[in-house]
Amino acid sequence: MGYFDTKWIFAGVFVLLTNVGYTQNNSVWTIPAGGNSFLVKKEKRMDDSFKNWEASSDSCLLFFAVSKSCTVELSLNLAVPQGKSELRISVGGKNFKVFTRGNLLHKQKIGNVLLEAGYSIVIIQGVRKQGPVFANIESMEIQSKTEGVELNFVKDNVDNRFYWGRRGPSVHLNYELPEGAQVEYFYNEVTVPAGMDPVGSYFMADGFGEGYFGMQVNGPDERRVLFSVWSPYHTDHPGDIPESERIVLLAKGDGVHTGEFGNEGSGGQSYFRTNWVAGTTYGFLLKGTPDGKGNTVYTAWFHDPKKEDWQLVASFRRPKTDHYLSHLHSFLENFEDRNGYLTRKAHYSNAWCVDKNGKWFPLLKARFTGDDIARRGYRLDYAGGTEGDGYYLQNGGFFNNSGCKLQSSLQLQR
Repeated sequence: MGYFDTKWIFAGVFVLLTNVGYTQNNSVWTIPAGGNSFLVKKEKRMDDSFKNWEASSDSCLLFFAVSKSCTVELSLNLAVPQGKSELRISVGGKNFKVFTRGNLLHKQKIGNVLLEAGYSIVIIQGVRKQGPVFANIESMEIQSKTEGVELNFVKDNVDNRFYWGRRGPSVHLNYELPEGAQVEYFYNEVTVPAGMDPVGSYFMADGFGEGYFGMQVNGPDERRVLFSVWSPYHTDHPGDIPESERIVLLAKGDGVHTGEFGNEGSGGQSYFRTNWVAGTTYGFLLKGTPDGKGNTVYTAWFHDPKKEDWQLVASFRRPKTDHYLSHLHSFLENFEDRNGYLTRKAHYSNAWCVDKNGKWFPLLKARFTGDDIARRGYRLDYAGGTEGDGYYLQNGGFFNNSGCKLQSSLQLQR
């Protein structure tokens, strides 16, 4: 879990990474709280501007990384709504005591500290206060005279990037298919290592051009296997889809819930609750076949090794589609933005595709890619590659990724 102890209570995280540009003498970076913080109280979640930071048992954790060892001066841009507050701040092995007051936004200096390359953690704790809250923090300011230091962070909210930045970087495996093959089946196995399954994780096993199929952690006591197919009609509102372009449910397994989804395109969705367990390998089988009438039928099955039979999830008919499976991929994402400080990881192994003639092909090549947040370098806590006899994906938790590069080609030996 990198720097994290899941017993800690997180009140704020700022991400400072690499590759914004070379510093000159006394370069300055101002990091907005909106896209780089996690605000959580011990009793309930705080909001994104550090309002209602009332209890001394809460902590504000600020994370950043620098491209090289350097000395930095840290400051906070904040306001204290009433009275004076005392804060305790720890970073880089040093502790600072800060007294601050003033109900207007102002800069409060923390001090200088020598940092090693990579991620660091700033821990802010409230000691005493005269008013109802310790402080409202708007941003963090970093200054450095060290030549050549580079930083990254979520610096803008264009296209809602503060939200996506808090979720953390999503990463993908894009499998290379046999040339000219018309793929009817896609088989994959997923194993989540113990402790790498925080709430909000989606371990997507069988992705295809029109949908996705995998398993999720939806809450402390709820886990699901999910299979969804997009409508060919582009909208985030399922009620707007014309009847002729709706996804049609043909069949579903026992205990499977079906309906529609929106907000990321729209279409047909199916899922069932099951207590899948980290450390166990699960099988995912997907079929895609044209019906000869201008539609393609997609069917998904799930295999739990503790059960003898495969479980049917659902079978959907997608209109205005007349081809076999395409764009086979897997991905790993966090769909709960307040848990973007936690690490998740999955192994993808024994991946195969089967063409319409029944010939099996191992998926031995893949390309590792990331989403907009990863590509922009707003967050760099992502990794992907080969491990053992399969692939792996990892994200979140502000770990140092040991040089994993996007768009890299992966090759398995089997």
